Amino acid sequence: MRVGLLTGGGDCPGLNAVIHAVVKKGINHYGDEFVGFLEGWRGVIENNTTPLTLEKVDGILTLGGTILRTSRTNVRKIEGGIEKCIATLKANKIDALIAIGGDDTQSVTNALVQAGFPGVGVPKTIDNDLNGTDVTFGFDTAVSIATEAVDRLHTTAEAHNRVIVCEVMGRDAGWIALTAGVAGNAHVVLVPEKPIDIDHVCALLKYNHDHGKKYGIVVVAEGAKIPGAGQATLGGKVDSFGHARLSGIGQALAELIEEKTCYETRSVNLGHTQRGGTPTAYDRMLSTRYGLAAIDLVHEGAFGRLVVLHGTKIESIPLAEAISKNRQLDESFFAIIDGLEPKI
Repeated sequence: MRVGLLTGGGDCPGLNAVIHAVVKKGINHYGDEFVGFLEGWRGVIENNTTPLTLEKVDGILTLGGTILRTSRTNVRKIEGGIEKCIATLKANKIDALIAIGGDDTQSVTNALVQAGFPGVGVPKTIDNDLNGTDVTFGFDTAVSIATEAVDRLHTTAEAHNRVIVCEVMGRDAGWIALTAGVAGNAHVVLVPEKPIDIDHVCALLKYNHDHGKKYGIVVVAEGAKIPGAGQATLGGKVDSFGHARLSGIGQALAELIEEKTCYETRSVNLGHTQRGGTPTAYDRMLSTRYGLAAIDLVHEGAFGRLVVLHGTKIESIPLAEAISKNRQLDESFFAIIDGLEPKI
Protein backbone atom coordinates (compact mmCIF):
# COMPACT_ATOMS: atom_id res chain seq x y z
CA MET A 1 0.00 0.00 0.00
CA ARG A 2 0.96 3.63 -0.45
CA VAL A 3 0.23 5.40 2.84
CA GLY A 4 0.14 9.12 3.61
CA LEU A 5 1.22 10.59 6.96
CA LEU A 6 0.74 14.02 8.50
CA THR A 7 1.05 15.77 11.87
CA GLY A 8 -1.49 18.51 12.65
CA GLY A 9 -2.13 21.08 15.37
CA GLY A 10 0.40 21.99 18.05
CA ASP A 11 3.69 20.13 18.14
CA CYS A 12 4.50 17.86 21.05
CA PRO A 13 7.16 15.34 22.06
CA GLY A 14 6.46 11.90 20.59
CA LEU A 15 5.28 12.87 17.10
CA ASN A 16 8.51 11.62 15.52
CA ALA A 17 8.29 8.38 17.49
CA VAL A 18 4.87 7.70 15.94
CA ILE A 19 6.21 8.41 12.44
CA HIS A 20 9.20 6.17 13.14
CA ALA A 21 7.01 3.24 14.22
CA VAL A 22 4.50 3.57 11.37
CA VAL A 23 7.17 3.69 8.68
CA LYS A 24 9.36 0.92 10.13
CA LYS A 25 6.53 -1.58 10.53
CA GLY A 26 4.83 -0.53 7.30
CA ILE A 27 7.96 -1.12 5.23
CA ASN A 28 9.44 -4.08 7.10
CA HIS A 29 6.23 -6.05 7.68
CA TYR A 30 3.82 -4.93 4.98
CA GLY A 31 6.05 -3.68 2.16
CA ASP A 32 4.35 -0.26 2.20
CA GLU A 33 5.49 3.03 0.67
CA PHE A 34 5.05 6.27 2.64
CA VAL A 35 4.46 9.87 1.65
CA GLY A 36 4.67 12.59 4.28
CA PHE A 37 2.52 15.72 3.91
CA LEU A 38 4.35 18.76 5.27
CA GLU A 39 2.79 21.21 7.72
CA GLY A 40 -0.34 19.22 8.49
CA TRP A 41 -3.48 19.69 6.44
CA ARG A 42 -1.86 22.66 4.70
CA GLY A 43 0.50 20.21 3.03
CA VAL A 44 -2.44 18.20 1.72
CA ILE A 45 -4.20 21.30 0.39
CA GLU A 46 -1.00 22.58 -1.25
CA ASN A 47 0.36 19.15 -2.28
CA ASN A 48 3.59 19.67 -0.34
CA THR A 49 5.10 16.22 0.19
CA THR A 50 8.26 14.34 1.13
CA PRO A 51 9.06 10.62 0.80
CA LEU A 52 9.37 8.73 4.08
CA THR A 53 11.92 5.91 3.94
CA LEU A 54 13.70 3.81 6.54
CA GLU A 55 16.73 6.06 6.12
CA LYS A 56 14.61 9.19 6.60
CA VAL A 57 13.15 8.01 9.92
CA ASP A 58 16.31 6.44 11.31
CA GLY A 59 17.14 8.05 14.65
CA ILE A 60 14.10 10.34 14.87
CA LEU A 61 12.42 8.42 17.71
CA THR A 62 14.25 10.45 20.35
CA LEU A 63 13.67 13.84 18.76
CA GLY A 64 11.06 16.39 19.83
CA GLY A 65 8.95 18.32 17.34
CA THR A 66 8.04 16.68 14.03
CA ILE A 67 10.10 16.13 10.88
CA LEU A 68 6.88 16.74 8.92
CA ARG A 69 6.31 20.10 10.62
CA THR A 70 2.77 21.15 11.44
CA SER A 71 0.08 23.84 11.22
CA ARG A 72 -3.41 24.63 12.49
CA THR A 73 -5.02 24.52 9.05
CA ASN A 74 -8.78 23.92 9.10
CA VAL A 75 -9.63 22.32 5.76
CA ARG A 76 -13.34 22.68 6.45
CA LYS A 77 -13.02 26.49 6.51
CA ILE A 78 -11.55 26.44 2.97
CA GLU A 79 -14.04 26.42 0.11
CA GLY A 80 -13.98 22.94 -1.40
CA GLY A 81 -11.27 22.00 1.10
CA ILE A 82 -12.27 18.36 1.59
CA GLU A 83 -12.54 17.83 -2.16
CA LYS A 84 -9.10 19.44 -2.67
CA CYS A 85 -7.59 17.13 -0.06
CA ILE A 86 -9.05 14.05 -1.69
CA ALA A 87 -7.82 15.21 -5.10
CA THR A 88 -4.28 15.65 -3.73
CA LEU A 89 -4.32 12.28 -2.03
CA LYS A 90 -5.52 10.56 -5.19
CA ALA A 91 -2.96 12.43 -7.31
CA ASN A 92 -0.25 11.03 -5.04
CA LYS A 93 -1.82 7.54 -5.36
CA ILE A 94 -2.40 7.36 -1.60
CA ASP A 95 -4.37 4.28 -0.56
CA ALA A 96 -4.90 5.40 3.05
CA LEU A 97 -4.00 8.32 5.32
CA ILE A 98 -2.75 8.29 8.92
CA ALA A 99 -3.33 11.63 10.65
CA ILE A 100 -1.56 12.33 13.94
CA GLY A 101 -3.23 15.05 15.98
CA GLY A 102 -5.87 16.15 18.46
CA ASP A 103 -9.60 16.74 18.12
CA ASP A 104 -9.25 19.54 15.56
CA THR A 105 -6.98 17.47 13.32
CA GLN A 106 -9.17 14.38 13.73
CA SER A 107 -12.33 16.34 12.90
CA VAL A 108 -10.84 16.80 9.42
CA THR A 109 -9.79 13.14 9.25
CA ASN A 110 -13.36 12.18 10.11
CA ALA A 111 -14.73 14.49 7.42
CA LEU A 112 -12.45 12.85 4.84
CA VAL A 113 -13.58 9.40 5.90
CA GLN A 114 -17.22 10.47 5.66
CA ALA A 115 -16.45 11.72 2.15
CA GLY A 116 -15.18 8.26 1.27
CA PHE A 117 -11.40 8.46 1.71
CA PRO A 118 -9.76 5.79 3.93
CA GLY A 119 -8.11 7.25 7.03
CA VAL A 120 -7.20 6.48 10.63
CA GLY A 121 -6.09 8.70 13.50
CA VAL A 122 -3.44 8.75 16.22
CA PRO A 123 -4.29 10.82 19.34
CA LYS A 124 -2.00 13.74 20.16
CA THR A 125 -2.57 16.57 22.60
CA ILE A 126 -0.42 18.06 25.32
CA ASP A 127 -3.59 18.78 27.33
CA ASN A 128 -4.51 15.06 27.55
CA ASP A 129 -8.15 15.99 26.90
CA LEU A 130 -8.98 13.89 23.81
CA ASN A 131 -12.08 11.81 24.47
CA GLY A 132 -11.92 8.02 24.51
CA THR A 133 -8.29 7.43 25.46
CA ASP A 134 -6.74 7.22 28.92
CA VAL A 135 -3.56 9.07 27.89
CA THR A 136 -2.31 11.01 24.87
CA PHE A 137 1.38 11.01 24.06
CA GLY A 138 3.23 14.23 24.90
CA PHE A 139 1.33 14.66 28.15
CA ASP A 140 3.88 12.81 30.26
CA THR A 141 6.71 14.95 28.89
CA ALA A 142 4.77 18.17 29.48
CA VAL A 143 3.97 17.15 33.05
CA SER A 144 7.59 16.23 33.71
CA ILE A 145 8.77 19.65 32.50
CA ALA A 146 6.07 21.47 34.47
CA THR A 147 6.79 19.50 37.64
CA GLU A 148 10.49 20.26 37.44
CA ALA A 149 9.66 23.94 37.06
CA VAL A 150 7.38 23.89 40.10
CA ASP A 151 10.09 22.12 42.11
CA ARG A 152 12.52 24.91 41.21
CA LEU A 153 10.03 27.66 42.03
CA HIS A 154 9.74 26.46 45.63
CA THR A 155 13.30 27.42 46.51
CA THR A 156 13.24 30.91 45.02
CA ALA A 157 9.77 31.63 46.42
CA GLU A 158 10.87 30.57 49.89
CA ALA A 159 14.11 32.56 49.69
CA HIS A 160 12.19 35.78 49.02
CA ASN A 161 9.00 35.10 51.02
CA ARG A 162 7.01 35.39 47.79
CA VAL A 163 3.96 33.83 46.24
CA ILE A 164 4.69 32.56 42.73
CA VAL A 165 1.90 31.73 40.30
CA CYS A 166 2.94 29.19 37.64
CA GLU A 167 0.77 29.14 34.50
CA VAL A 168 0.74 25.84 32.60
CA MET A 169 -1.06 24.57 29.49
CA GLY A 170 -4.66 23.39 29.63
CA ARG A 171 -7.34 25.14 27.58
CA ASP A 172 -10.44 23.27 28.69
CA ALA A 173 -9.02 20.57 30.97
CA GLY A 174 -6.67 20.75 33.94
CA TRP A 175 -4.73 17.50 33.60
CA ILE A 176 -1.30 19.19 33.47
CA ALA A 177 -2.11 21.64 36.28
CA LEU A 178 -3.47 18.91 38.54
CA THR A 179 -0.66 16.43 37.95
CA ALA A 180 2.23 18.90 38.05
CA GLY A 181 0.65 20.79 40.94
CA VAL A 182 0.19 17.72 43.11
CA ALA A 183 3.53 16.17 42.13
CA GLY A 184 5.28 19.51 42.72
CA ASN A 185 3.62 20.05 46.11
CA ALA A 186 1.94 23.30 45.10
CA HIS A 187 -0.15 25.00 47.77
CA VAL A 188 -2.98 25.86 45.36
CA VAL A 189 -4.04 24.13 42.10
CA LEU A 190 -6.54 25.81 39.76
CA VAL A 191 -8.15 24.18 36.70
CA PRO A 192 -10.57 25.19 33.92
CA GLU A 193 -13.27 22.82 35.14
CA LYS A 194 -13.90 24.96 38.24
CA PRO A 195 -14.15 28.79 38.41
CA ILE A 196 -11.41 30.39 40.51
CA ASP A 197 -12.55 31.38 44.01
CA ILE A 198 -10.02 34.14 44.68
CA ASP A 199 -11.08 34.49 48.32
CA HIS A 200 -10.46 30.77 48.90
CA VAL A 201 -7.08 31.01 47.14
CA CYS A 202 -6.03 33.89 49.39
CA ALA A 203 -7.32 32.09 52.49
CA LEU A 204 -5.16 29.07 51.67
CA LEU A 205 -2.08 31.25 51.18
CA LYS A 206 -2.75 33.14 54.43
CA TYR A 207 -3.17 29.81 56.26
CA ASN A 208 0.25 28.69 55.04
CA HIS A 209 1.76 32.04 56.02
CA ASP A 210 0.28 31.85 59.51
CA HIS A 211 1.54 28.29 59.97
CA GLY A 212 5.17 28.84 59.13
CA LYS A 213 5.15 28.86 55.32
CA LYS A 214 6.15 32.38 54.40
CA TYR A 215 5.77 31.66 50.69
CA GLY A 216 3.25 30.05 48.34
CA ILE A 217 3.16 28.20 45.03
CA VAL A 218 0.04 28.40 42.88
CA VAL A 219 -0.29 26.27 39.71
CA VAL A 220 -2.99 27.44 37.30
CA ALA A 221 -4.08 26.08 33.93
CA GLU A 222 -4.13 28.67 31.11
CA GLY A 223 -7.87 28.12 30.61
CA ALA A 224 -8.88 28.64 34.24
CA LYS A 225 -11.43 31.42 34.69
CA ILE A 226 -11.87 34.20 37.21
CA PRO A 227 -15.65 34.72 37.63
CA GLY A 228 -16.80 37.72 35.65
CA ALA A 229 -13.62 37.86 33.59
CA GLY A 230 -13.65 34.60 31.59
CA GLN A 231 -10.49 33.11 30.11
CA ALA A 232 -7.42 35.33 29.73
CA THR A 233 -6.52 35.80 26.06
CA LEU A 234 -3.66 37.35 24.13
CA GLY A 235 -5.41 39.77 21.77
CA GLY A 236 -8.73 39.07 20.08
CA LYS A 237 -7.55 36.81 17.27
CA VAL A 238 -8.61 33.17 16.95
CA ASP A 239 -7.08 30.33 14.94
CA SER A 240 -8.80 28.59 12.03
CA PHE A 241 -10.63 26.29 14.46
CA GLY A 242 -12.00 29.25 16.45
CA HIS A 243 -9.65 28.97 19.43
CA ALA A 244 -8.40 32.16 21.07
CA ARG A 245 -4.74 32.33 22.04
CA LEU A 246 -4.80 31.89 25.81
CA SER A 247 -2.25 33.67 27.97
CA GLY A 248 -2.21 35.90 31.02
CA ILE A 249 -4.24 34.16 33.70
CA GLY A 250 -1.07 33.71 35.77
CA GLN A 251 -0.26 37.43 35.78
CA ALA A 252 -3.88 38.46 36.37
CA LEU A 253 -4.10 36.06 39.30
CA ALA A 254 -0.77 37.23 40.74
CA GLU A 255 -1.98 40.84 40.71
CA LEU A 256 -5.22 39.89 42.49
CA ILE A 257 -3.41 37.84 45.12
CA GLU A 258 -0.96 40.66 45.88
CA GLU A 259 -3.79 43.17 46.08
CA LYS A 260 -5.83 41.05 48.48
CA THR A 261 -3.03 39.62 50.67
CA CYS A 262 -0.25 42.22 50.42
CA TYR A 263 2.18 39.33 49.82
CA GLU A 264 4.74 40.01 47.09
CA THR A 265 3.53 37.89 44.19
CA ARG A 266 5.14 37.04 40.85
CA SER A 267 3.99 34.97 37.89
CA VAL A 268 5.76 32.52 35.56
CA ASN A 269 4.25 31.29 32.28
CA LEU A 270 5.88 28.03 31.16
CA GLY A 271 4.32 28.35 27.71
CA HIS A 272 5.95 26.43 24.89
CA THR A 273 8.72 24.99 27.05
CA GLN A 274 6.17 22.29 27.89
CA ARG A 275 5.99 21.29 24.21
CA GLY A 276 9.68 21.35 23.37
CA GLY A 277 12.57 18.96 23.65
CA THR A 278 12.95 15.22 23.69
CA PRO A 279 10.07 12.98 24.85
CA THR A 280 10.20 10.98 28.05
CA ALA A 281 10.71 7.22 27.87
CA TYR A 282 7.00 6.75 28.59
CA ASP A 283 5.98 8.97 25.69
CA ARG A 284 8.45 7.27 23.34
CA MET A 285 6.95 3.90 24.21
CA LEU A 286 3.33 5.06 24.00
CA SER A 287 3.97 6.81 20.68
CA THR A 288 5.61 3.68 19.31
CA ARG A 289 2.67 1.51 20.35
CA TYR A 290 0.21 3.96 18.78
CA GLY A 291 2.19 4.03 15.52
CA LEU A 292 2.36 0.25 15.26
CA ALA A 293 -1.37 -0.04 15.97
CA ALA A 294 -2.22 2.64 13.39
CA ILE A 295 -0.53 0.87 10.49
CA ASP A 296 -2.19 -2.37 11.58
CA LEU A 297 -5.59 -0.63 11.42
CA VAL A 298 -4.82 0.45 7.86
CA HIS A 299 -4.11 -3.11 6.80
CA GLU A 300 -7.17 -4.40 8.60
CA GLY A 301 -9.27 -1.91 6.65
CA ALA A 302 -10.53 -0.45 9.94
CA PHE A 303 -10.89 3.10 8.66
CA GLY A 304 -12.57 5.95 10.48
CA ARG A 305 -11.03 4.88 13.78
CA LEU A 306 -8.57 6.31 16.31
CA VAL A 307 -6.03 4.19 18.18
CA VAL A 308 -6.41 4.67 21.95
CA LEU A 309 -5.03 3.44 25.27
CA HIS A 310 -7.46 1.68 27.61
CA GLY A 311 -5.70 0.60 30.77
CA THR A 312 -2.56 -1.04 29.40
CA LYS A 313 -4.08 -2.15 26.08
CA ILE A 314 -4.00 -0.36 22.74
CA GLU A 315 -7.46 -0.47 21.17
CA SER A 316 -9.44 1.74 18.79
CA ILE A 317 -12.64 3.78 18.78
CA PRO A 318 -14.61 5.63 16.07
CA LEU A 319 -13.17 9.04 15.20
CA ALA A 320 -16.62 10.55 15.72
CA GLU A 321 -16.58 9.40 19.34
CA ALA A 322 -13.11 10.84 19.93
CA ILE A 323 -14.06 14.33 18.73
CA SER A 324 -17.52 14.41 20.32
CA LYS A 325 -16.35 16.11 23.55
CA ASN A 326 -13.32 16.97 25.65
CA ARG A 327 -12.07 14.63 28.36
CA GLN A 328 -12.07 16.66 31.57
CA LEU A 329 -11.34 16.20 35.25
CA ASP A 330 -14.22 14.92 37.35
CA GLU A 331 -15.04 14.84 41.06
CA SER A 332 -12.65 11.96 41.74
CA PHE A 333 -9.76 14.19 40.68
CA PHE A 334 -11.09 17.27 42.45
CA ALA A 335 -11.07 15.13 45.60
CA ILE A 336 -7.28 14.87 45.31
CA ILE A 337 -6.96 18.64 45.49
CA ASP A 338 -9.51 18.89 48.29
CA GLY A 339 -7.81 16.12 50.26
CA LEU A 340 -4.48 17.93 50.27
CA GLU A 341 -5.84 21.35 51.21
CA PRO A 342 -6.19 22.38 54.86
CA LYS A 343 -9.72 22.81 56.19
CA ILE A 344 -10.20 26.53 56.59
